[in-house]
Amino acid sequence: MHRRAFLATSLAAVACTQQTFAKETMGEVVRLDPRLDQLIGADAVIEKIAGGFDWAEGPIWQSAEKRLLFSDIPKNMIWQWSTGGGLKPFLKPSGYTGTEKRGGESGCNGLTLNADGKLILCQHGDRRIARLNDDGKTFTTLADRYEGQRFNSPNDLVYGPHGDLYFTDPPYGLEKGADDPKREMNYCGVFRLSKEGKVTLLTKELTRPNGLGFSPDHKTLYVANSDPAKAIWMAYSMKDDGTLGEGKVFYDVTKEVGKMKGLPDGLKLDVQGNLFSTGPGGVWVFTPKAEVLGRIDPGCATANCGWGEDGSTLFMTADKSLCRIRTKAKGI
Repeated sequence: MHRRAFLATSLAAVACTQQTFAKETMGEVVRLDPRLDQLIGADAVIEKIAGGFDWAEGPIWQSAEKRLLFSDIPKNMIWQWSTGGGLKPFLKPSGYTGTEKRGGESGCNGLTLNADGKLILCQHGDRRIARLNDDGKTFTTLADRYEGQRFNSPNDLVYGPHGDLYFTDPPYGLEKGADDPKREMNYCGVFRLSKEGKVTLLTKELTRPNGLGFSPDHKTLYVANSDPAKAIWMAYSMKDDGTLGEGKVFYDVTKEVGKMKGLPDGLKLDVQGNLFSTGPGGVWVFTPKAEVLGRIDPGCATANCGWGEDGSTLFMTADKSLCRIRTKAKGI
């Protein structure tokens, strides 16, 4: 997500920049419906486990290695964190491998793992979807253009039920954003990369498509739109061929923009189909019927979230911090 959209100067934001993090808590759980207690225990707290980043994003848990990987976009690197090893650098460069000096948000953003456990990255600076090679340093391009035009800057990604990769492509990674002269597409798309390597445009109706995720039955694809003028989550029905059917607004938080820090961004679901999505005021928790149960609010702009450890820990990348909360919910 575009960090400039989330700049804040309040005391809450300052708290998120603190460097001490041993057993430090932050923010609060905002309970708007008693049913939230079934997903997040009444005694649950938001624990800050690392800090000092420029803009943290893209958390993904590697079960085999028992560690979390996440992006620091402006620093063009990936960090790793584990209970036993703490915080360590994992990869640099992560999103821009060119030799010419460039500004903007050049690092990688969303991360995921393929069926073989290989790390798949949305690389802002290189404007592509890539796989990290076994040497841990180089990349293989999976997709970098559609119909001959280079992507803007792939942002987030998720695998579908048949092994196809779905991803969003807003302009946040371009040096000058939507007005960058190097931009080749005049729209922001949601795309599918098939197992055979074919790229399909699924929709270009969203102005700033961002985080995305499937319902447990894979019949619905949720997509966050991080446009302050139309801050919404969309729900698309899935066709049998893996393309999108009818789309409808799942929830609209445009009226909350500016009142609380953040925009619709990264999202995840639990096994019951509840949606955990970052937005104004932290991570919003919805039922599959778009009922708001509450928010997990670290007190600063929250870019993304991801399940980890035993599947009942929700990690959150919140501005300059990495935090987590124990849940009763089980993630997918």
